[in-house]
Amino acid sequence: MKQIYVVRHGQTYINRFDKMQGWCDTPLTDKGIADAKRVGQVLAHVPFDIALSSDTKRASDTCDYIIQENCNRDDLQHIASPFFREQFYGYFEGMDQSLTWRMIGGPHGYPTRGELLRHFSIDEVKQFVVDADPYHAAETPAAYWKRIKQGFKLIQELDGADTILLVTHGCNIRSWAYKFGEKKFDIGIPPRNGSIMKMLIDGQTIKVTSYNQMSLESEN
Repeated sequence: MKQIYVVRHGQTYINRFDKMQGWCDTPLTDKGIADAKRVGQVLAHVPFDIALSSDTKRASDTCDYIIQENCNRDDLQHIASPFFREQFYGYFEGMDQSLTWRMIGGPHGYPTRGELLRHFSIDEVKQFVVDADPYHAAETPAAYWKRIKQGFKLIQELDGADTILLVTHGCNIRSWAYKFGEKKFDIGIPPRNGSIMKMLIDGQTIKVTSYNQMSLESEN
């Protein structure tokens, strides 16, 4: 069985300015660097066998800051992969969040992402993004899960790596908590920058056991 500590990257400038950030990328802010170092200290005594991240700079940099704090830092290999990128938002990349989600969710009666996620499935919301995109360039649910499954396959094939750090993105964390949660997590609440989600992979079975935690002691 593989135990994965899934961490959301530290705050970026686009996060700070409350804009949509999928495949577009901006650097970590000073707070974002502090987010990364703080969660690194929380996870310092977890003996990771390998470190994985999205190939975006914000996730990769966060992962490197965490590695610097880890008890296995001298031996940890870091693999950055596009499989763990955020959902691609197409036309909406870089746009104001509140305006974007009003455009996406308004026709369905819920003008915020949190409200949409409490009333529709995660894949329905992903499809709403595609439908609202005037170019229809946003990532479809099928394309999203095909890519993510390649990432999970990568994890499953890591021989001898049972305790894994994975730094990724907010929508991924929400999506996995919704699909694989052992209980119903409130994904209408966004995962905080530098928060921790625990996930177990045992063969083909995937289970999320905690969501949006800031320490290893806290519980949902």
